[in-house]
Amino acid sequence: MAVRVTYVRKHSYNTKSNGIRIVKTAGGNMTVQHRQKISNGVRCGDCGCVLAGIRHIRPHQYGWLGKSKRTVTRAYGGVRCHKCVQKKILRAFLINEHNLIKLAAAKTNLEKKQSVKEDKKKATKTVKKADKKTQKK
Repeated sequence: MAVRVTYVRKHSYNTKSNGIRIVKTAGGNMTVQHRQKISNGVRCGDCGCVLAGIRHIRPHQYGWLGKSKRTVTRAYGGVRCHKCVQKKILRAFLINEHNLIKLAAAKTNLEKKQSVKEDKKKATKTVKKADKKTQKK
C-alpha cells in the first residue's frame, strides 16, 4: 500500500508545478521533497535549436549563475547557435564584397562617361577651329 504523505506547499494536486518526491528521513518518517520544474534550456534566436554549453535551469536562476555559465565565449554567445553565427559572418562578408564590386563598377562607369565627354569636347573644338579657318579665307 502507498505511503500517505501531506503536501507541504500548495495544494494536493499532481500538477507540473507541484511535483513531489517521497523521501525516508533518518527518523524513519516518509516526507515530501518538492521538485523543481524541468527546464527546456535556452534556444537559438534564429533556428530554434537548443544551445550547447548553457545550463538548463529555470529563468530566475540564471541571475544566480556566473556569466561564464550563462553564455558561450563567442560572438552572439548564449543567443545564437554556432551555425547561425557562421551564416551571419559569411552573409556579412558576401554583402561587403558585393558593395565593393558595385563601387568599383560605378567608378569605372564614371571614368568612361568622363572620357566620352572629353572626347566629344575635343571633337567639337576641332570642328569649330576648322570652321573658323574656312570662314577667314
